[in-house]
Amino acid sequence: MGKSFDVLRAIVYKTKFKKIEFPSKVGKKLLLLNPKGVVCGKKVRIMSGFRIECHHGGNIKIGNDVSIGQNLHLVSGGGTLKIGDHVTISGNVFISNLTHSYENIDIHALNQEHIIEQVQIGDCSFIGFGVCILPGTKLGKNVIVGANSVVKGEFPDYSVIAGVPARIIKKYNFEKQIWENYGK
Repeated sequence: MGKSFDVLRAIVYKTKFKKIEFPSKVGKKLLLLNPKGVVCGKKVRIMSGFRIECHHGGNIKIGNDVSIGQNLHLVSGGGTLKIGDHVTISGNVFISNLTHSYENIDIHALNQEHIIEQVQIGDCSFIGFGVCILPGTKLGKNVIVGANSVVKGEFPDYSVIAGVPARIIKKYNFEKQIWENYGK
């Protein structure tokens, strides 16, 4: 019965989002702010408890065949936050392309200028449970992000990253056809 409601919710979101293709399934939302900036491809599955925010004309583009776990929090403060095709995002994940300046110590950070740095999640990537992806992050194709990592920066195709801050721990060796430890 729950899956049927997820399909019905996706139909309702078709009127709210800029675009959603079918078949897609959407669980119960926690917050949806300015949803006309959201584009979802085919076979997108978003579990319950999601929070999606588009501020100042920001856009969020979710590719085809994307699976998103519970309690996702996406924030686009401008430009486009892009999630590629065939991406899996585990639960309790935060992804944002917006941060606040904190240069003026006489003004609370939330009241200072927004800083927008684009975020891109490459095709076939896997984002582990509890990950935080910060503004300015670009993940290549087939990047695996370990649970509870804090990610900022650019990471190449076919790499495994983990930690706080996240760093490359493995890369795929195409000659040997194996994942090899990196940096040891």
